[in-house]
Amino acid sequence: MIAIAHFIATTFYLGAAALAAAPFARPVRAPVRGVLAALALGVLAHAIGLTAFARSAGQAPLTGLGPALSFAGIALAVTLLFVELVAREVSLTLVTAPLAALLAVVANLAGLVPQVEPPGGQGPWFVAHIALSFVGLAGLATAAAAGTMYLVQRRELRSRRFGSIFRLFPPLATLDRVNHVAILAGWIGLTLGILLGLAYSLTFHQSNMPQVVWALGAWSGVTAIALGRVSRGWEARRAAVASNAAFAAVIILWLAVRFVASQPGKFL
Repeated sequence: MIAIAHFIATTFYLGAAALAAAPFARPVRAPVRGVLAALALGVLAHAIGLTAFARSAGQAPLTGLGPALSFAGIALAVTLLFVELVAREVSLTLVTAPLAALLAVVANLAGLVPQVEPPGGQGPWFVAHIALSFVGLAGLATAAAAGTMYLVQRRELRSRRFGSIFRLFPPLATLDRVNHVAILAGWIGLTLGILLGLAYSLTFHQSNMPQVVWALGAWSGVTAIALGRVSRGWEARRAAVASNAAFAAVIILWLAVRFVASQPGKFL
């Protein structure tokens, strides 16, 4: 049931990306309602899979590589669905939906099996800490997707090539606004998640240095971009490049931390 639900979710995520790419095949506008419906059905199937896991394992899908990656995937998909619903633009689906699908596939391959929970693992602090941290990372991923599309669109405009990309992508101002809002949302999520993680560590006298290094690295990158946008007035191109670099650095740091962690399957 759990694996089937993840397969269905992956299918809908990729289907949404395919529908969003329709203008590349012919000069038509992407079917917004169809893309949103596919994303919503993917999120629903994903949620059913995670609910089935929680019932069978007796714990939230927050610890262990497979469950954590699956939760990250649904957090990213929900963030994408919210952004696309508000903007009524489904071009971000081209980049973000395949990433959510990839996370669901890797989660299945890694194994959706329960892990031994740390002390207080069912407590509200621990659950909120993990959930908010993933929401923050989903915000960073969304900002990176918008930044990538901004750079591609800007290059098209500068070269005066007005092909499928120009028809498909939203205006530069829209992409910049999505990047800005997503970075601020990512910073709020990561900040609250880290603060709750600190409260959990102090309460249960638990600490994991690899997790601390990764969390502080991700928070530092998002904070630098947020400060650059808010206080220093970074222009859109610089913010887009910084968002992509920060997201890539977070992924690389995660891989490095997993390599050196003594018990990588617990959370990372």
